[in-house]
Order: sequence, then structure tokens, then C-alpha cells
Amino acid sequence: MKLFTSKQISELDKFTIENEPVSDINLMERAAAQVTRWLVKNFNQEQKMVFFAGSGNNGADALAVARQLAELGFICEVYTVDSGNKPSNSSVLNYERLVKQGKVYHKFIKSDNYFPEIGQTDIIIDALFGSGLNRRLEGLSAVTVQKINERKNTVVSIDIPSGLMTENNTANTKDNTVRADFTLTFQFPKISFLFAENEIFTGKWKVLPIGLHPEGIKQIQSDFFFLEKEDIQEIIHTRPKFAHKGTFGHALLIAGSSGKMGAAVLASKACLRAGTGLLTTHVPQTGYNIIQAAVPEALASIDKCNSEFPELDIFSAIGIGPGIDKQYNTQQAFYKLLEKVNMPLVIDADGLNILSENKEWLEKLPDNSILTPHLGEFQRLAGNSANSYERIVKQLLFAKQYKVVVVLKGAFTTIATPNGKLFFNSTGNQGMATAGSGDVLTGIILGLLAQKISPENAAKAGVFIHGLAGDMAASEKSEYALISSDIIDFMGKAFMSVMK
Repeated sequence: MKLFTSKQISELDKFTIENEPVSDINLMERAAAQVTRWLVKNFNQEQKMVFFAGSGNNGADALAVARQLAELGFICEVYTVDSGNKPSNSSVLNYERLVKQGKVYHKFIKSDNYFPEIGQTDIIIDALFGSGLNRRLEGLSAVTVQKINERKNTVVSIDIPSGLMTENNTANTKDNTVRADFTLTFQFPKISFLFAENEIFTGKWKVLPIGLHPEGIKQIQSDFFFLEKEDIQEIIHTRPKFAHKGTFGHALLIAGSSGKMGAAVLASKACLRAGTGLLTTHVPQTGYNIIQAAVPEALASIDKCNSEFPELDIFSAIGIGPGIDKQYNTQQAFYKLLEKVNMPLVIDADGLNILSENKEWLEKLPDNSILTPHLGEFQRLAGNSANSYERIVKQLLFAKQYKVVVVLKGAFTTIATPNGKLFFNSTGNQGMATAGSGDVLTGIILGLLAQKISPENAAKAGVFIHGLAGDMAASEKSEYALISSDIIDFMGKAFMSVMK
């Protein structure tokens, strides 16, 4: 799924109006009908609907929804807040329709001295400002938002919480942004919904399809995407009948150290579950018995002094980092690997920490290597960011500068590519915030890369499968009880669910 900026959303609306064709007001009626259906499904007629509307098209949506609900027997009140802006044509027309219907109480709010009485069970519908907002709220609008936030009522925002911008909220004022319990957004999630700091504003968000023109969606270019099952189905294919283990590559995993062999075990098991034909796990001598006993399917390569690695010619993909520690000998071996390797690497954990301490080595990374940092590791590599938007900007710049794929782990894990594309993952849950989860992801990506899947696709599919397996595990074991080996146990089901 493409994700669009506010300007692109406006272009897409215009394209739909001109090419469906459909009038502006009828497209709005269609969107309002989707909101009405959701409200009817989730609330009852004993709960009064109190709308706060602006003078633009978002407010016009509210007028249409209130009219539709009133026809179904709901008690609705609409309060239009005077922001000083001229009402949109759609707002004027929907106001006239509301008055003609005669079933909805309406009042204009022109002073911050007035705020309506709201009952404890009333539902507040926020439609002050939509996705076109490009400045922080001030004056009467800001005061109205603050008063809404003071209430303990359930708040539902139409399209986007008023005051929140669709992308960059660096200069925004948090106190002047509606804190919704639910956000009903049109056609696509807004990019800002995917940032952790904005969860307090969006609450639970739901995408409502409103029939925007598919040709317009296809034509309007975007650098932002939301990964879904259909995207992964184009990457993961049925295996040929006469394949053998050599068909699916030979992965090398350099992992583990004293006290951290669990990382090597988890990454190895995940790599094998991801379908690599052969896996060699390169571990320190103290880890030999552990890896042989825990992962009998893997070949074991022994490093006697934490300063070696096997001959590389036989491998189709190489991963390094889980649990390797940062000792001097290990760092020197990593440098020698960078000097010699001629294929993209998968780098995680201590591999990334070594790079952050030796940033001049970043220039030696093979093109299209895959880096899988969590937030702290990325900050050590690329510097601190004030918020998630600034962070993805840095992520994209880092990927372009060093010609690498950067997988920034977290809720809605983001994948930045050297060509300037950013993919948000749609799978995963809070239970996956547990020790070893990143090691499992490294193994999955390495296993896919070994099968000659491109680095970009290996990262996208690996992240999606990792999250999907975590979701399946959580559905049976709960998010609280989920551990990383559970993710590996559910990888088979995850792969089956994305196979065509």
C-alpha cells in the first residue's frame, strides 16, 4: 500500500472527482457513509453524538455524518467552531442540508467563553481540521481542543485528530492536538499515525475505504509504503519439485561469545526455518558444544581466538553480529571481513556497535548490506533525533549515503533502501519486545538472502514474516508470555499464510 502526503491526498481526491467522475459533495457523502456505518456498529442510540466541526471539508464531513446518523434515530448535536476561515463550498452545502433535514441541533461557537454541556456517556466526534492542516492550532480552535481533551468522554476523530499533521509534527504543540480514542481515517493511514509519539493522539485507528480512483493511486508517485501480505506473496514462492539443498544457498552466520551463545542459537534456528539449504554457524571454541547440541542441522565452524572467519567462497550470504561482543580481536576480524567480502552482509547487534565505534568502516560496507538496528543502535550510528519523523529522514539519508538497507526495529519497523524508499511493516506486536527477538529477525533475513532473494526483498519479507509469526505466537501464548523461540516455532505457519 502506498502512503501519501497531505498534498498528494488532495491530488488523489481531485483525480477521483475528475476521472470517476464524481462530484466533490458526493465523494464526501460516500466517505461520511463509511464513518456513519462504523459509528452505528460501535455505539448505540442512547449515546448522544456531539460533533465539533471546523469550517473546511473535515467539518463538512461531520455535518454529513450527523445528518446520516439523525436519519437512523441517533441524537446529534453539531458545534461549528469559528476559526476565522471562510467556509468551504462543501461545508456550506452540507450545512444547508442539515438545516433542511431539521433533526440536528446546531450552534456556532465564536467565543472561548462558551463550551457545550456534555453528558458522561456522550460521544465526542472531532472534525475541526483534516489532513490539509499545515500549522499549529491557535486561538479558539486550540482552546476548543484543550477543552475536548479535558473531558473523559470517548473521542472519535474523523480522518485525523485535529491539530495533528500528516507527516512532520516537529514544530507542533501537543496540548493543542486532540487526543482521540479512535481515529477513522480515509483510504490510507496517515504517515504520522505510524510514529510512536503520536499514539496518544490517534488512539486505535481504522482505515475506511472510500473508493478513491485506483488509477490515481497508481499514477501518483510515493516514496512511502505500508507492507501487506500481497507484497510478500510477490517475494515468497512455491519451491520447485526437483530442488535440493544446494538450490537454496549456504549461509554463514558469525555469532556468539561466552555468555551470549543464546543469540547464536536463536539466529541459527531462525535462519534454517527461513529456508536456507545449508547453514554454517561460526562460533568461538567455547560455544562449539552448545551450537552442535542446540542446532544439529547447522554446520559448526570454530574460531579459536575470536579473530578468524572461514573461507568465504562457498557461501551465498553472510550475517554477523548476534552476541559476538566487542573485544579487540573480534573487531579486527570484522575489519578483515569487510576488506575481503564481496557480497552484501546482514549486520546486527554487536556488529552494529562495532561499526558505531569505528564509523570510518561504514564506507567499506558492501553495497546493499542490510543493517538491523534497534533505536539505541541506530542513534549510535546516525545520531539522536528529536522525534520519529526526523529519525526516518536520517534513516533514509543514511541508507542513501552508504548504499545500504536499514531496518530500524520497533512498532511499524521501517525499512529504508538506497534508492530512497521507506517501507513501514504492518505485522508484529508488543510481546515481541523481548530478549532475542532481534537475533531471530537477523536469522530470518539471512536465510532469505542466502536463497538469492534481493537484499531489499529479503529485508521486507523477513520483517513481515518475523512480525506475523510473532502475532501468531501471541494469539496462542499471549503478548505477556511470548519469548523469542516462540517466534521461530510459528514461522512455518507464517510462511504458509503468505504463500500463494
